[in-house]
Amino acid sequence: MMRALTALAILFLALITATSVAAAVEIKIFTSRAIATVLEKIGPEFERSTGSKLNVIMGFSPVFVKQIDAGEPFDVIASPPGTINGLVKNGKVIADTRTKLVRSGYGVAVRAGAPKPDVSTTEAFKRTLLNAKSIGYLPTPGLPELLERLGIAEAIKSKLTIPKEDIVNALLAKGDLEVAVIVITQVLTTPGIELAGPLPPDIQIYTSFEGAVSASSKAPDAARALLRFLTGPTAIPIIKAQGMEPL
Repeated sequence: MMRALTALAILFLALITATSVAAAVEIKIFTSRAIATVLEKIGPEFERSTGSKLNVIMGFSPVFVKQIDAGEPFDVIASPPGTINGLVKNGKVIADTRTKLVRSGYGVAVRAGAPKPDVSTTEAFKRTLLNAKSIGYLPTPGLPELLERLGIAEAIKSKLTIPKEDIVNALLAKGDLEVAVIVITQVLTTPGIELAGPLPPDIQIYTSFEGAVSASSKAPDAARALLRFLTGPTAIPIIKAQGMEPL
């Protein structure tokens, strides 16, 4: 009897081990910087608790869309809603996995150690941009429209750098730009740059980020688990510390 029980116990342990190994998958994530910096902090805990491995690829959403359209495999994408809209429409992600993650307001940033301009009011913000020698921002919805509404778009046009990659923060840190108008989370998570201040409340705009699971993911359950983790109690303090709000 004891031998039979021992054999059953060994078989049971073997089944548990096999199941754990099978569950230990790699999750490939295409993500905007806002979520990449959160995963940098909490990703190791997710890996420890699930046995899965995270392959985090940080970049610019339009580039990811080109890669996805070209057939590059992935499991999760974290990106602004407009990108997710297109991927849902084209059947590239599973619609019911769409998950609201975070949002971040915009601020004006300068190179670390540089004088911080006044951006406390709308008029002060306008003066700062009009007086700056060089300005950078990403072509995200809302900001170009704001500059048009404030009547300064044409006046600052010759001083603008609008790259097609997410490198405005890096250009600012190197001293290639005098000021940048970027999401606050990028300022707080980029060495070498500092926040002069958020946009004034009456003109503040936000960029939101959502996640979704690839329609062709080979690890859809693990991918869904990651999105749940990004909205859970482990993630929320990190999200807030990085200048964002959970959605």
